[in-house]
Amino acid sequence: MIKKLFKKMVISQILSAMTVALCLLIDSIVIGRCLGVRAMAAYGLANPVLLSFAAFGSFLSTGIQVVCSKALGNGDEDEVNNCFSYSVTIAAIVAVIGVMLVVFLNDPLVSLLGAEKGSNVFFKTKDYLMGFILGAPLFIAAQILVPFLQMSGERIRLVIAVLAMAIVNIALDLLNVYVFKGGMFGIGLASTLSYLAATIIGVSYFFKKKCIYKYSVKRLKANMLKKIAVGGVPTIINQISLVLLVFLINNVLMNKVGSVAVAAYSVVSTIATLGYCIGNGISEVSLILTGMAYSESDSKALEEIVMKQTDYALLLNLIAMMAFLVSAPFLVGLFIDENKYTAKIATQGLRFFAVCLVPSSVNASFKKYYQALEMRHFSESISVMQNLLFPGLVVIIFGNLIGVKGVWLNYIIGETLSFLYITIAVHVFSKKKVMSKESYICEPPEFAADVECAEEYRIFGIHDVEKASIAAHDFCFRNGMDKKTANYTALCIEEMTMNIVNHGFIKHNDNEVDVRLIKSNDKMIIRIRDNCKSFDPVKFLNIYKKKNEDPTKNIGINMIFGLVKNVTYINTLGLNSLMLEI
Repeated sequence: MIKKLFKKMVISQILSAMTVALCLLIDSIVIGRCLGVRAMAAYGLANPVLLSFAAFGSFLSTGIQVVCSKALGNGDEDEVNNCFSYSVTIAAIVAVIGVMLVVFLNDPLVSLLGAEKGSNVFFKTKDYLMGFILGAPLFIAAQILVPFLQMSGERIRLVIAVLAMAIVNIALDLLNVYVFKGGMFGIGLASTLSYLAATIIGVSYFFKKKCIYKYSVKRLKANMLKKIAVGGVPTIINQISLVLLVFLINNVLMNKVGSVAVAAYSVVSTIATLGYCIGNGISEVSLILTGMAYSESDSKALEEIVMKQTDYALLLNLIAMMAFLVSAPFLVGLFIDENKYTAKIATQGLRFFAVCLVPSSVNASFKKYYQALEMRHFSESISVMQNLLFPGLVVIIFGNLIGVKGVWLNYIIGETLSFLYITIAVHVFSKKKVMSKESYICEPPEFAADVECAEEYRIFGIHDVEKASIAAHDFCFRNGMDKKTANYTALCIEEMTMNIVNHGFIKHNDNEVDVRLIKSNDKMIIRIRDNCKSFDPVKFLNIYKKKNEDPTKNIGINMIFGLVKNVTYINTLGLNSLMLEI
């Protein structure tokens, strides 16, 4: 099921990320074609501020995914809602503070970004930031909605929200340029209103009855802030590294060549956001699924995740690389028309970037994978190496030696060195063969203590139910469990999976039930996960008991719940997940 789930989630995540990137592309195209190279330079200088807000949104988003993926793996719905309540509250507070700082410190901030005070670029940068900052709370809101919608299985709603954002942004950008003549302020304001459209569509889910998230002020506990922060720290370090790198590149280019080179870099980095969408999409899915697999001590799932993320990174990015190499002049031409020198160096930079796509995606995926495995410091070090140290050294050394082309080398050399760093580090940690599958998986040593032995069964129909039940019975005997435990385990699997096949299977759907049997510290745990009709047996039984209906009804579920010590249910990623402890 991991393979199918990975594919579905990757598609929606990449589409969502690409639509957001498309908004940035449209902004840049309109700025470059209609407002000129100086406006494009202003947009480039404003990027660190945009990245700073994106850094905080990503920090929260990643922290949410780390905390919630583990809670979902354990079936802990309370923990999920605690995380939801805290993230919404803290996002609102920080967004408002950020807006006030940018509004009241606008002039010194624009000077700090590198614009000469009183120049045309200075005023254009200032105008753009004032238009954009009005939507900063919505920008952050949109970022934290993404993981919650993804985890609730609302992938279609997520895609619709970001499509609406792109359409609104394109329409308002064109109206701003050709009708309202609002300049850079109008471009920033168009982004604000597009975030509003996406947020409205996304937020509408949280008011529905079927929404699995519940906000409550009572859930605002201090320990949750620490958990989110710990989970999000690698991402904030990643984003801060990016902000510093952009700042460094802008300064080197401004000093060596001038604003035309900054404008070229702005074009390259904007188009690059589209290319990075593949790696970002794969890595976000890896983070969620790895967190769930880690909480369940599921070695097989980790292996499948590593293989799928690597396969997708290689295949999709090779295609993207060829597309960028061939279409580089055309893509740059969408942004820059009148300045041939700027267009030439931007085309060169885009082709350098294209070559780094495969290692960049692989690095991003492993970075989130190790973060979910709670190898936090390792994940943080990858961020610094990939987004600041290695590319920064290339920019400083080669940029000052040979100019613009030296700056473009940071893409290829930086990502290659980062991959080598990961490869050497995991070899040292795992003590497995260099570049072997086992070395990259880095199975946590605590797995051996948590899981003495495990076995999995896949059910596609009635004929598989009995096979799984018999296999579970044999598994218990082989691993020293008594006859009563073996009988109870087999009966639980047979009864619960039979109910799913008979009442949960959806016509013309790729129905599947995954059963995982775990022996851990003299107890037997059954995890049943399916992609069928949503059904909470715990809630169903509680409602049934309150009604005092005929006790002979629903006797199967009643009997099973009487046999087990603990039972938890949660619906996440569009899947039913039931945990039974014998």
